[in-house]
Amino acid sequence: MVKGWIKTQTGVKDKMLESYVTPLLMSYVNKYIKNLKPSDLQLSLWGGDVVLSKLDLKLDVLEQELKLPFTFMSGHIHELRIHVPWTKLGSEPVVITINTMECILKLRDGAQDDHESGSSSTSRSVSDSSKAVAKPRRLQQAAPSDPDLPPGYVQSLIRRVVNNVNIVVNNLILKYVEDDIVLSVNITSAECYTVDDMWERAFMDITAPELVLRKGINFADCTVCLDKRNASGKIEFYQDPLLYKCSFRTRLHFTYDNMNSKIPSVIKIQTMVESLKLSITDQQLPMFIRILQLIIALYYGEIGGHKESEGEEGSGHVREAGGILPVMDADVESPENTTDLYMLSGGPEDADDGWMSWAWSFVPAIVNVEEESEEDVYQQREDGSIPNSPQQNAHKDPIVSIGFYCTKASVTFKLTETHSESSYYSPQKVKSREVLCLEQQGITIEVLMMGEPFFDCQIGIVGCRALCLKSIMGLRDFEENMNRSEEDAVFFSCGDSLSSKGMTYLTNSLFDYRSPENNGVRAEFILETANHKETYTEIAGMQRFGAFYMDYLYTMENSSGKGTQDFSVVNMEEVVPIVQETSIKRMVVGPLDVRLHSSAVHRILKMITCSMDHEYEPYDKPQQEVNEESHGPAKSDDISSLEEFIPTRLTCLTLLQVSVTVSMAEFNLLQSLMPVIMGHKAAPGPVYVPVFQPVRPLPSVHFEVERVNVEHSVPMYAPELVSTVSSLSQPSDNLLHHCYEHLYLKVFGFQAGLTCQDSTGASLPLIPIIPSFSAAFYAKQIQMPAYWSKKSLVPTTECIFELPHFTVQATRAQTLLLQAICQSWTHSMTNGTPLTLSESLLNEVYNAPVDCNTVLAMELSGQGC
Repeated sequence: MVKGWIKTQTGVKDKMLESYVTPLLMSYVNKYIKNLKPSDLQLSLWGGDVVLSKLDLKLDVLEQELKLPFTFMSGHIHELRIHVPWTKLGSEPVVITINTMECILKLRDGAQDDHESGSSSTSRSVSDSSKAVAKPRRLQQAAPSDPDLPPGYVQSLIRRVVNNVNIVVNNLILKYVEDDIVLSVNITSAECYTVDDMWERAFMDITAPELVLRKGINFADCTVCLDKRNASGKIEFYQDPLLYKCSFRTRLHFTYDNMNSKIPSVIKIQTMVESLKLSITDQQLPMFIRILQLIIALYYGEIGGHKESEGEEGSGHVREAGGILPVMDADVESPENTTDLYMLSGGPEDADDGWMSWAWSFVPAIVNVEEESEEDVYQQREDGSIPNSPQQNAHKDPIVSIGFYCTKASVTFKLTETHSESSYYSPQKVKSREVLCLEQQGITIEVLMMGEPFFDCQIGIVGCRALCLKSIMGLRDFEENMNRSEEDAVFFSCGDSLSSKGMTYLTNSLFDYRSPENNGVRAEFILETANHKETYTEIAGMQRFGAFYMDYLYTMENSSGKGTQDFSVVNMEEVVPIVQETSIKRMVVGPLDVRLHSSAVHRILKMITCSMDHEYEPYDKPQQEVNEESHGPAKSDDISSLEEFIPTRLTCLTLLQVSVTVSMAEFNLLQSLMPVIMGHKAAPGPVYVPVFQPVRPLPSVHFEVERVNVEHSVPMYAPELVSTVSSLSQPSDNLLHHCYEHLYLKVFGFQAGLTCQDSTGASLPLIPIIPSFSAAFYAKQIQMPAYWSKKSLVPTTECIFELPHFTVQATRAQTLLLQAICQSWTHSMTNGTPLTLSESLLNEVYNAPVDCNTVLAMELSGQGC
């Protein structure tokens, strides 16, 4: 009797839980999928399993929420399965399986943008009204009167269900089309699931004192294709995939401050790839560069999802690129520019205002922020009270850390050839031949941000090298039967190998067993500018990596100097503080060795000619300068603000231990490449290809430099700054200084000489031609010269060159050898064959002792400007 009563009560609880969980699952399914009957879906969910076939996505909803400059041409789901273990909701996950999902996108054009602005606003109003109608009904359902299901229990159970949902996607197909470009991404399977502290699959919940939720995502067999279509939209020849069956895994780590936190305080998302092999053909290279230009245009806001007519100036919240100078506009109510990663989103403070907000909705939270705030507003309105303003409900921005790590990566450049079959009606076949390969080891890309005030991106590479493969332009210089060593094939090397460096590129990542998160300790992040510069120095970057290190830091502070703050809370009655922005990009290149011989130079120039073989229009159109008369006189408040602080972009580049060797050309076919690079057509007629014969000994010119420092600074908002300063009759030196683009170049320990590569591949000791010296160069150029046409006393450009000491010394034989090396590259060779050098000249240069009486020397001292 007791068992029967317990069974009855359990069944009642299950039915009550269904009334909570079912609307939660239906809300997402019904939001993005067309033509669903809620009654049928609810009935299937109560049965435990749902199988939906041939579904169409609501493309307008996706476009409205993503707010990207793309439009969906189609979106389909072949099959959707939802499995709900009603009797074991507290111990088994809900599994959502999508079998074959395909979406096709294209770049939104201006006509579509204008047309969809009205429809999107209408659909948004309808959607908002439907939410307003549906919300009271949901609140009524969320007020249970059953004493067996207390609200705390229901909330805890729903939280466990949401935090342990498993999502499986089989055969995901994404396509992007533009002009003649077709970019497709095919992922065989992707699965997202909850894991424990050892990153093993488990059923977990957020518990004290750790307050951590971990997720794992596995992507299997990711293939990326880039093909060219004709005028009719068909692909005639399928190119080799850019990326073929690559698998990678992602770890997500969410940290909460307390059990009542609405959103995580720290979000860490990092991806690991063991092997990444990219392949690019000569026909894919222009299309690949076009895709990169699209990404850069989106990054800098040149193509935006928001329009000026929607009340957002320029491209919206765009940092450093076309933004409004804060001190130039007295009516600015809030910081007008966000960090670079928020350029397209508007940041988390702007609700429903970008793709980041859409993605933010999928971040697991103990209590959903949007739903709770709406319920609070509804309850307050029912009570007759006035809801709080958005400023009062503003929350603190979380710390977001995004990382990408790759153990080994390679990029192979291929040349394609079309072969016809014997029959006239037989289709043509395209074959590719590998000619060049770039290999990297230990790649790290890390992004750390906290709302608008702080953004940092670090990129590092442990080791890198480039080598020649097979033949080029019909000349078999590196075929298998040539028996050339790998040292001859490598023409670029930089950094160390993983075997000697270790796994330093994974330091403090979720894939490092020594990281704080993997040892139950909360990680500490450096979000203060001065501390960041002291920690992430040039030496620290080279110790962790070795080949390349870049640190891009963007910060935004107010004039009070209190550091990074929450700028969402602004008292409208008080004066808005002046926002001070800084942008510093530091790059360090470790010891590198470059060997430019005929095989390497021809391959590099061939890649350049292939990249120029297109007729694509640029995304960014040059902006016309506004005449000075169109601007009024500058205000005194603006001038005083500019005197206090002017935002600039600073870029620093450091090269360490650079070695460049230019060998005499063993073959020269540049007459067919250089005209294309210079913008002319290639010479007609076939190119004679000689039989390759290595020249040994091979004379070379060798350059060495201990260190090169380059600094480049430019005003962050040049139009606003120049228009204000140029309107002044007598601007100060400080204001004029910031209206220029400045370039500093310092070279330390530069020397050059002659060397020679013998038959074994070893190089002879360097014969100095230019002894070691140091030099410095400075140049500045005024920004937007049209504004300064009436100010003759303001210089447009200025250059200063400093050379304390310079010496050139060479014998007659060394001079003749230098001339021969130069002519082997600049003069057309007979039938492409190399020049012949007399053995006596080589012996006189490399074997004979130097006679001081025969040395031609030129020595300079002092400085010039």
